[in-house]
Amino acid sequence: MEKKLFKRITTRTLHEMKKMNEKISMLTAYDYTFSKILDEANIDIILVGDSASNVFAGNETTVPITLDEMIYHAKSVVKGAKRALVVVDMPFGTYQSNPDKALKSAIRIMKESGAHAVKLEGGKEVSESISKIINAGIPVMGHLGLTPQSIYKFGTYNVRGKNKIEADQLIEDAQSLEKLGCFSTVLEKIPHKLSEEISKKTKFPLIGIGAGNNVDGQVLVIHDLIGLTNEFNPRFIRRYLDLNSSIKSAVSQFIKDVKSSDFPSKDEMY
Repeated sequence: MEKKLFKRITTRTLHEMKKMNEKISMLTAYDYTFSKILDEANIDIILVGDSASNVFAGNETTVPITLDEMIYHAKSVVKGAKRALVVVDMPFGTYQSNPDKALKSAIRIMKESGAHAVKLEGGKEVSESISKIINAGIPVMGHLGLTPQSIYKFGTYNVRGKNKIEADQLIEDAQSLEKLGCFSTVLEKIPHKLSEEISKKTKFPLIGIGAGNNVDGQVLVIHDLIGLTNEFNPRFIRRYLDLNSSIKSAVSQFIKDVKSSDFPSKDEMY
């Protein structure tokens, strides 16, 4: 196992990594156990994603998850992360309608969970909320391209930015987020040539998911990376394990051992 690094990752660290051309690694976690594992493996950023709505609650979209639920997950993750920067997704409805509500929601996340930053989806339409949060001293990560909270607006999870109008808007939004003071931005499911263009026109770290390798780092949902779930199979996922099959195999063997009275054995009794 790689030696544990103890220096805490900060938003400033990410900018230093970009300057040194060191790629940034980012994965999701939703509980203490996974957070501790990722942290001990030296992950740079742990995202407490609203994807918990999908992988933990079984919802079809990220829309239903609440602020209280996100804070619950974030508190658990923070306890396991001694080195990684912990970023928390602000759930749908907590920042889109009112900048004052956005700030109150962000403050709750920071105070009640102990996280280090929040992440918001969108560009110019949420700029006032982002500005208000940043001006209060809370670090903000942006999220452009495919924005899952807007699924009902777009009606599809297809690649974004394929036409010139949409691509130009994404470039403009990225520049706007940087100007507002976001320390980084996630680019999701956009053409790799577009992410390269955005990279050339901005200076802050860009984290890609389905955005090619012309960015400063990559993020995946941990359940996808280790094969805990197998229903979601977009091109950008690389599965490093097949835990779904391994767990089913272990459970099947446990059932067999229980039914046959093979478990527990004498060595497993007091």
